[in-house]
Amino acid sequence: MTRVLVTAQLPAGGLEPLAGYDIDQRETIDHEQLIDAAARGVDGIVCVLTDRIDRELLERGAPTLRVVANVAVGYDNIDVAAARDLGIAVCNTPGVLDETTADLAFLLVLAARRRASDAEADLRAGRWVGWAVDDHLGHDVHGAVLGLVGFGRIGRAVARRAAGFGMEVVHHTRHDTGIAGWCSTLNELLGRADAVSLHVPLTGETQGLIGAAELATMKPGAVLVNTARGPVVDEEALADALERGVIFGAGLDVYREEPGVHPRLLDAPHVVLLPHIGSATVETRTAMARLAAAGVRAVLDGERPPNLVA
Repeated sequence: MTRVLVTAQLPAGGLEPLAGYDIDQRETIDHEQLIDAAARGVDGIVCVLTDRIDRELLERGAPTLRVVANVAVGYDNIDVAAARDLGIAVCNTPGVLDETTADLAFLLVLAARRRASDAEADLRAGRWVGWAVDDHLGHDVHGAVLGLVGFGRIGRAVARRAAGFGMEVVHHTRHDTGIAGWCSTLNELLGRADAVSLHVPLTGETQGLIGAAELATMKPGAVLVNTARGPVVDEEALADALERGVIFGAGLDVYREEPGVHPRLLDAPHVVLLPHIGSATVETRTAMARLAAAGVRAVLDGERPPNLVA
């Protein structure tokens, strides 16, 4: 019988496309256990972004392994080149999480600009003594300039939300999009934007994309939002910029060493920190699981799935 390894407990109904297959679903699995499970013979793997699907694992599974599907739109945890060499298909979950992640990104824009976390923390700790004209002053969102670094599906979804707040939207991509607001250089965007939101995949080119020099280019009243991947931002440089008032604030949902968070960010002023919940709704996580499972099913049935990466 066709056997599929599932590395995490997924939302109810997420594995329905694999009905009839032998499903080996784990609650938790470490890297060595994952390699061992693949080596014992599986036809497909449904994994999550915290699983490292490296060449060793793929080679050990290669005698039977035909497809790996990541329950995420990013797939930097998978050695795609090795999979291609071994003839193993790789799938992801594009499209289904765009709107939900865009909601979260815009939440961070709002929260960082308006100092929502600072204000709530003071209230809960009993430090709020009543309304004052200069209390917890933030910056307006309406009428501000939103800069989007990357202008794919999620970036464009954030732009639609910004339009509802009367924001001016600019964006930067490597190639001219032909759409109003395109900035030919990253520094041009950083210098114009009151809020910068990152929407790029993690690659060799984007690792450390936002460092000390880029932060110094931003407006003193600007905020930086990251819902992409943690290593896109130099966290030490960001903490320094926040502490010295180089920029006003930040909103982060992803980190370089998850689940660890840079200790200076935990103590930095005007920063909103969330635990990687960009796509964390019942509806979206279920749709992601179903799309990944459907990709596995398609490959194992000899079809080409629409969510094929390689």
